[in-house]
Amino acid sequence: MEKVMVAMSGGVDSSVAATVLKEQSKALLGATLRLVEDYGNIPNEVILAKDVCDKLGISHITYDMREKFKKEVIDRFSSDYQKGLTPNPCVECNKYIKFGGLLDKAMEEGCEYIATGHYSKITFNKASGRYLLIRPEDTKKDQTYVLWQLSQNQLAHTLMPLGNLTKSEVRAIAEDYGFASANAKDSQDICFVPNGDYAAFLQKYEGKAFKTGEYTDLSGKILGEHMGHQCYTIGQRKGLGIALGKPQFVISKDPHTNRVVLGDEEHIFKSRVYINDVNMIATTFPKESLKCTAKLRYSARDEECVIHPIGENEAILEFSKPQRAPSPGQSAVFYMGEILLGGGKIVEGK
Repeated sequence: MEKVMVAMSGGVDSSVAATVLKEQSKALLGATLRLVEDYGNIPNEVILAKDVCDKLGISHITYDMREKFKKEVIDRFSSDYQKGLTPNPCVECNKYIKFGGLLDKAMEEGCEYIATGHYSKITFNKASGRYLLIRPEDTKKDQTYVLWQLSQNQLAHTLMPLGNLTKSEVRAIAEDYGFASANAKDSQDICFVPNGDYAAFLQKYEGKAFKTGEYTDLSGKILGEHMGHQCYTIGQRKGLGIALGKPQFVISKDPHTNRVVLGDEEHIFKSRVYINDVNMIATTFPKESLKCTAKLRYSARDEECVIHPIGENEAILEFSKPQRAPSPGQSAVFYMGEILLGGGKIVEGK
């Protein structure tokens, strides 16, 4: 009987992932990760996860990964914002914590696999000898975008039982088992940022207020004062705190001069996007240009493009039509049909 450690947050997806595997007669161990400071209280996710495990008749264990999470996720998040980037902490958490740290713990416990509640499929391609990430049955819940940094070893030891289920089917299973999370809303916030206010979090975390700086136009003309470059993202229009007689958008920002450049919407669209830190899943890094589709945001639709390799794990994505506001620090993820080819981090758009 295969022994599987299931990552359990107490939410509906991880709870049903465990349930599906239980019905498949897997030997399960539920595991909850403590990631953020709880000031001596038992985190709610631990209580909820333990309750689900009790209902399923499986053991439950809690791992304290607050120090590792701080180093690999929160510190990177803060550092990237200071550098003028717009990071995606979920991508880093998946790489270093959920599929890195947890897999290490699973191996120590004698488990052959870890399992998560992600909406994605994993298959093994005999022809290429590689594990593949495939879009799930419920395309509206597709989470492959945040999984592009996973390694072949991590994929080889991971199960994703929800890949063939829709969200409504998952909720129905949760209701049948009487899980408290059956009808709970999906969380959209970054788990360590209260109320989604990342600017307030960063200032508290760094222990200092942002320095105000200058808004300029594309010619360098000073337009007014802003609250600190960390408060803005490429393509932002609302919340700029400046009236110029027409809608203006954040075109770029410079952390060295603390200047934020504003301009018309047409200037945020780019056809060529430079990326680095490329990780390929379905194939090796291409030696020649490769036609595929790609998307620059989790919620975006992927568009036709060509990957042009320009160096080791660096490439240019050339899109058939200009893409809105490529943001340095965010992920560019590319596909071949339903298969996730790989991804990289956006450096800049041209």
